[in-house]
Amino acid sequence: MAQQYKIDRVKYLTEFFDNNNDFIFNNYSGLNVEKITALRKELNKNNTKFIVAKNNFIRRILKEKNINDFDDYLEGPTAVAFVKEDASEVLKVLFNFAKKSTLKVKAGWIENYVYDEKALDELSMLPGKSQLIAMLMSTLNAPVQNFAYACNDVIGRLVRVLNAVATR
Repeated sequence: MAQQYKIDRVKYLTEFFDNNNDFIFNNYSGLNVEKITALRKELNKNNTKFIVAKNNFIRRILKEKNINDFDDYLEGPTAVAFVKEDASEVLKVLFNFAKKSTLKVKAGWIENYVYDEKALDELSMLPGKSQLIAMLMSTLNAPVQNFAYACNDVIGRLVRVLNAVATR
């Protein structure tokens, strides 16, 4: 019979897997409590939880969710970053932190696809959703803005011509 604290921990982790569409597995080996706390604070700014979990618990939860592609990645110490919003922004934080520490991004589940470390690194270099939306909006706004400038230019030229005639 399983011990109660294990059942509680699996239930706790299951809630995170159920309430977050994206999650990223990391190897936190070599990080002390101070560094993990700093990483958690940075990830909290992106509405992301960073939870250390046993691989057996993760395997059990993923098996219940019919996700079987992570067996190769669930080796060694594992911490899971549960992403609620933009995975690209979270990946930027994780890879920047990994450059300065021993953190290693293993793999991730983003938009119902499995990504390995290399694919996640490439994904982290792309602009985030908010940046893409801003770029799209500025592109959509450009023709209207240029039309307004052209209309103002015609009136401005007329005023300058009338002013030149009046001052003569």
